[in-house]
Amino acid sequence: MKIVVLSDNRKLNESLESEHGLCVYLETEHYKCLLDTGASDNFIRNAEKLGISLNDIDFVFISHGHVDHIGGLPVFLELNKKAKIVLSKNAINQKFFSKRNGLHSISIDFDFSPYAERFIFVDTEIVFRNEIHAFNSKITNYPFPKANATLYKDAGNGLELDDFNHELVISFGTNNLFVYTGCGHKGLLNILSSISLFPSKRIGTVMGGFHLLDSKPKQEFETKSEIERITVEIKQKYPQTNFITGHCTGEKVYQQLKEQLSDRLTNFYTGYSITI
Repeated sequence: MKIVVLSDNRKLNESLESEHGLCVYLETEHYKCLLDTGASDNFIRNAEKLGISLNDIDFVFISHGHVDHIGGLPVFLELNKKAKIVLSKNAINQKFFSKRNGLHSISIDFDFSPYAERFIFVDTEIVFRNEIHAFNSKITNYPFPKANATLYKDAGNGLELDDFNHELVISFGTNNLFVYTGCGHKGLLNILSSISLFPSKRIGTVMGGFHLLDSKPKQEFETKSEIERITVEIKQKYPQTNFITGHCTGEKVYQQLKEQLSDRLTNFYTGYSITI
């Protein structure tokens, strides 16, 4: 399995473009996928520079409806004429807002109806090729990320807190799973617990944002002790799992996680690649 980050907040190669968005390319000998499409069309230019043909993509999985993950989809649909788009219907039939730095829209304004035949909507779960599993995380045993409190939706009844009924988790493989969290709004430990409900499967690698933001003046998120409790749970319950994070995982939070998880934790960036 080859994995390349086509869009992220950070970059190390100055010839590539970065943004507040996430797009990941995943390739096996059987299929080629995009995991989200970033906030704009910069993933297309980055893919070209990295020698990746987006015309060959078979599936696009949209983790949730926020624009930093679905914003590049309209231009992709024009470029690629065959890929199936897998997402929750709630990702495009609701409006989304953030109150961080003032109330503003984080929705995509686009009419997808001309492409309806290419969309596959996931209600609770769906399986492709006997090894790609897209599903809603239903476990709520652990707290949701505190930064969720700044995120809202409008499903036709006015502004309300986002319950993330539009968020999907995607796993690849049959036994040694690669798991993509998107932003992990349901909480990393809840997501991992949901996957563990499926018997005889090991979580090999988890990749995506964990939505654990660095606290700022007047914006308090997870404390150091709360982050420590998360790492304790990870070390106890998932001792063989590796983690690759970026996007909405704060730099200070990452350093604290790194202190506990050591070489089991890696930071991704635009242009990052790994073969699993």
